[in-house]
Amino acid sequence: MKIHEYQAKGLLKEYGIPTTEGGVATSAEEAAAIAKKLGGKVVVKAQIHAGGRGKGGGVKVVDGPAEAKAAAEGMLGKPLITIQTGPEGQVVSKVLVEGAVGIASELYLGMVIDRATEKVAFMASTEGGVEIEKVAEETPEKILKEFADPGMGLMPYQARKLAYGLGLEGKTASAAASFIMKLYTLFVEKDCSLAEINPLIITHDGGVMALDAKLNFDDNALYRHPELVELRDLSEEEPSEIEASEYGMSYIKLDGQVGCMVNGAGLAMATMDIIKLAGGEPANFLDVGGAASEESVTNAFNIILSDENVKAVLVNIFGGIVRCDIVAQGVIAAAKNIDLQVPVVVRLEGTNAEEGLKLIEESGLQFETAKGLKMAAEKAVAAAGSGGEVRNEHPCKQRYPDRGAGHHGAGRHLPHEAVCGVWFKCRGRRNPRQGRPGHGRHPRLQHGCEGRRRAESQRGSHLRAARLLRRRHSRGG
Repeated sequence: MKIHEYQAKGLLKEYGIPTTEGGVATSAEEAAAIAKKLGGKVVVKAQIHAGGRGKGGGVKVVDGPAEAKAAAEGMLGKPLITIQTGPEGQVVSKVLVEGAVGIASELYLGMVIDRATEKVAFMASTEGGVEIEKVAEETPEKILKEFADPGMGLMPYQARKLAYGLGLEGKTASAAASFIMKLYTLFVEKDCSLAEINPLIITHDGGVMALDAKLNFDDNALYRHPELVELRDLSEEEPSEIEASEYGMSYIKLDGQVGCMVNGAGLAMATMDIIKLAGGEPANFLDVGGAASEESVTNAFNIILSDENVKAVLVNIFGGIVRCDIVAQGVIAAAKNIDLQVPVVVRLEGTNAEEGLKLIEESGLQFETAKGLKMAAEKAVAAAGSGGEVRNEHPCKQRYPDRGAGHHGAGRHLPHEAVCGVWFKCRGRRNPRQGRPGHGRHPRLQHGCEGRRRAESQRGSHLRAARLLRRRHSRGG
């Protein structure tokens, strides 16, 4: 769950973390009144759940109430377009008016859950006010990292280490270390998933202050924090995502044309990947849950089809706890209850999969069945018109047409049944890593395109750590 900057700063103050003074306004007159109370120069900031507000014109430094009123009038009720909102932008309903602060230097401080180490990861940099992803890509040596063990918590020496690493000395270093310790306490006690202070400023008198603040919270822990639930701004969220959460489904709207209905988050992610490999773009992430009942499938269809960009739907269900024939009955009943105007491709796997597919095929409805995820994705992409003809060659051949089937090197052909990153039988072919015939099943033997893809996308541990800050909802701010 995301909250606005002014709400995040309110939480910072509760924990004794220094930040700017100001107030939130919903009208230009309120903004002028706050500016008059603060006196002198003020900063008017649009409050939306998206980053890049400054470049988009959502942050204005003005002098006096009259200019503050004019700046607020230029923002309130109008869409603000930033790098994270998309071309449609987000409508501004609130502005934060703060007193201007003298800045000696700008730093960066971020905290996130690092799943690899199972610890809270800290990132700090002297490059404050700049997107941390850009710093990680261009100058990764300027990013400092520290990890807090969940059993012991953040130790004071670790906070001092970060402060000294940022080049701070004396009382400023002590103030920064105190700031970091308090922010960690907030992070843990409020079950945050992300905390980002950018910029963290050093004032002319050596003080440390949060000039901007972003806090995200773990949705699964909100039952412990009713005070945080009250901070949720539904107007900033996608209506279909809100509706899905009411049904107990996980849904995230994307920009593609192939709607996805899947049971299980892991399978949903894999389905999106295979759609991409087939040349299409997923329109959403949707996990209907383990049951995939008639009611949940009906609700899922309605949510998916509310997106006008959806040109085809891929139903990908694994029958583990629930039988595929039961799922098929739910899909058929749901399809009869709604007006389906787009092609639907159904792939069932697991318990009673054959019986389920037979029910689908004999239903008389305009369903296309597929055996195997690759075939299902290709059919869905072709039906959506985003990939042209169905592609029967291996995805590696599509991505690298100049390479032959054995593009791992002369005489080192791997079976094209191998899907990147998945176990497969070597079938007596030469193991390209060991230079000798392979036997049985080799874990994590990567297909060539996977190695290339990793080389292209992973530019070092700093970049991977920075990208964790943007993992939730690519439009997050």
